[in-house]
Amino acid sequence: MSHPGYPPAGGYPPAAPGQQPMPTYPPVPAVNPSMPSYPGPTGPTVSPGAYGNRGTITDALGFDPLKDAEVLRKAMKGLGTDEQAIIDCLGSRSNKQRQQIILSFKTAYGKDLIKDLKSELSGNFEKTILAMMKTPVMFDAYEIKEAIKGIGTDENCLIEILASRSNEHIQELNRVYKAEFKKTLEEAIRSDTSGHFQRLLISLSQGNRDESTNVDMSLVQKDVQELYAAGENRLGTDESKFNAILCARSRAHLRAVFSEYQRMCNRDIENSICREMSGDLEKGMLAVVKCLKNTPAFFAERLRNAMKGAGTKDRTLIRIMVSRSEVDLLDIRAEYKRMYGKSLYADITGDTSGDYRKILLKLCGGND
Repeated sequence: MSHPGYPPAGGYPPAAPGQQPMPTYPPVPAVNPSMPSYPGPTGPTVSPGAYGNRGTITDALGFDPLKDAEVLRKAMKGLGTDEQAIIDCLGSRSNKQRQQIILSFKTAYGKDLIKDLKSELSGNFEKTILAMMKTPVMFDAYEIKEAIKGIGTDENCLIEILASRSNEHIQELNRVYKAEFKKTLEEAIRSDTSGHFQRLLISLSQGNRDESTNVDMSLVQKDVQELYAAGENRLGTDESKFNAILCARSRAHLRAVFSEYQRMCNRDIENSICREMSGDLEKGMLAVVKCLKNTPAFFAERLRNAMKGAGTKDRTLIRIMVSRSEVDLLDIRAEYKRMYGKSLYADITGDTSGDYRKILLKLCGGND
């Protein structure tokens, strides 16, 4: 039997043969000497070339999916469950390797690994393990579906996913969403949001941002003037101008725009957005700007907000720890420490407990 959200034995149509493409976000160009680099918190703490390869989880060496399947079977067989064995095994395999384990488990035992994990585990620990077993694109599809269904929408989740993933990932997400839920991602967004916020999400969901890395300073200045004219320099705000520039232009170009905006208008673009907009649209536009400026810092802030104060927003915590574990979690940890003076590891330790804490710390990969 196949499970919603987990790839059928042959992977998913019509993507690449076999498994879905591994996450390649965030879309930062390879090191490019012509790209202007800006001082201060604008640029990430690592060279752009190191991106997409700054995860805490990598392919395990000497990987044997059948052997892992056996370990997992043993951990779940009979009375009680050996959670530590499950954490040690799945927490040190890449997503691609976990997909192979699912197949080997079924090959060896004629049983469904996901089904077995569901029946043996519970609570946030179960949620985290099951999240780790989905392919990155499939996990995003289910998170979006979850964010939209029921009363009230988790707008933050929608913004976070759509603002931070690469074009390729978002295009794949559109295919998978449709195959899995029989309606398009755009239809889902339309049914649940409205106004300029809806337009922002639909723009981002096209996965069609310009990906060039060269910056034309005359176009940068033109965009800065247009943003200024659309916001600070008029009564009321022309949101569609912000939308067009922030959703279509390349990352390198926009970084230059933000820097130039600060210089010419003597005000941070984020500051202007806060003054000019409100509600979900404000949150959405800010997220897009922060993500473009410094993706790891954007996630560090989201993690901090998920943990501080009363009650932990476990859904957000799980989503970020799982989805960034093979992308940039090392950079997120560095930013977290820089921004809050405490390690991400320490905050997770203080905020969670039991096996749930153990698997999150395994994904975290170390203390800073």
